[in-house]
Amino acid sequence: MKLSHSSITLLSLISLLFLSSISAQICQRSCGKQTLTFPFGSDPGCGDPRFQQYVNCDQQKLTLTTHTGCYPITNIDYTNQVIYISDPSMSTCSCTQPSKGFGLDWDAPFTFHDDTIFALLDCSVSSSPIYTLNGLYGDGNNSKAPLCENQGTPICSYLYSCTPFSTINLPISTCCIYAPVNLGPSFEMDLKKLQCTSYSGLYSYNGQESNPENWNYGIALKYKFNVNNEYPSSCAQCEKSHGVCSYTGPYNSFICNCPNGLNTSLDCFFGSSFNNGLRLLPWKNGDWLMYILAWSLVWVLL
Repeated sequence: MKLSHSSITLLSLISLLFLSSISAQICQRSCGKQTLTFPFGSDPGCGDPRFQQYVNCDQQKLTLTTHTGCYPITNIDYTNQVIYISDPSMSTCSCTQPSKGFGLDWDAPFTFHDDTIFALLDCSVSSSPIYTLNGLYGDGNNSKAPLCENQGTPICSYLYSCTPFSTINLPISTCCIYAPVNLGPSFEMDLKKLQCTSYSGLYSYNGQESNPENWNYGIALKYKFNVNNEYPSSCAQCEKSHGVCSYTGPYNSFICNCPNGLNTSLDCFFGSSFNNGLRLLPWKNGDWLMYILAWSLVWVLL
C-alpha cells in the first residue's frame, strides 16, 4: 500500500528524532601521549563537567587553566589522584627568570599536594611582607627574620648554588621556602605583592636531595572525584565496556560515550550476533524500545 503524505512526514520525523538520539561526538582516550580517563576529558561533554573548564586538550596538548595562566600538564597519577604541571615562567637550577607567581581558582577541584614546595626567590628583605620584626616576639632586636619554613635553608642553599643564581650573587636571606598552606584560602602566590622576583616549585628531590639539577620541578595538585571521593559506579562500568564517561543536557546527566560515537545511559557492551552476521549496536534499552515502537507505528499506517 502506498504511503500517504502525512505518513511519510511522520516517518521522517520519527527517523530524525531516532537518529539524533543516538548520534554523538567521539570522546578521545588520550591527549598527545597523555592517557585520559575520568574525571578528565578531551572535549566539552567528555569527562567530569567540574574539571572541563580547567583541564583542556588543545592541539594534542593537555593544559591546566587558572586565572594566572595556562600550564602544561606533564603527568597524571590516576592511582593517587595527582596531576603534575609545569610553569614556563618558573625558575629552576638551569634558568632563572622573572615571574608573576601562580594561583589556583578558589572553586577549582584541586588542592596543593603535600609534596609541593615553593621557594620564593630574590625577595626584598627590607620591605617584603614575608618578613617580620623579631622584636615583636620580645627579643629586643630589630633584625628581621623570614616567615618561612625552617627546613627550607638547605633548599635555598642548593638552589642559590646553581649557576644562574650564583652568577647574580644573591644573599641566601632573600630566599624563602613557602608552604602552599601559607597561600591562604585563595591559593594565590602574588610575587609582586610579596616583593619577590621569581619562584621555584618542586615536588620531588628525585632521590638526589643535594643535587638541584636533578630535582623534579613543577607543581603537584591533588583532585577528588566528589565530596566523598568515590569513583562513580556507572562510570566504572562504562570504562569497563571501553566507553568514555561523559555528560549531556542542562543538568549534566551522565552518559557513556562509546567508540562508535553513540551515547548510552549504561555501557557499550554489544549483544549477541544475528544469523546474518550483524551485531547489535550498543544503544541504551530505551533506544531499542523506541525503534520497535516507531516501526510498529509505520506499519499500522501502511
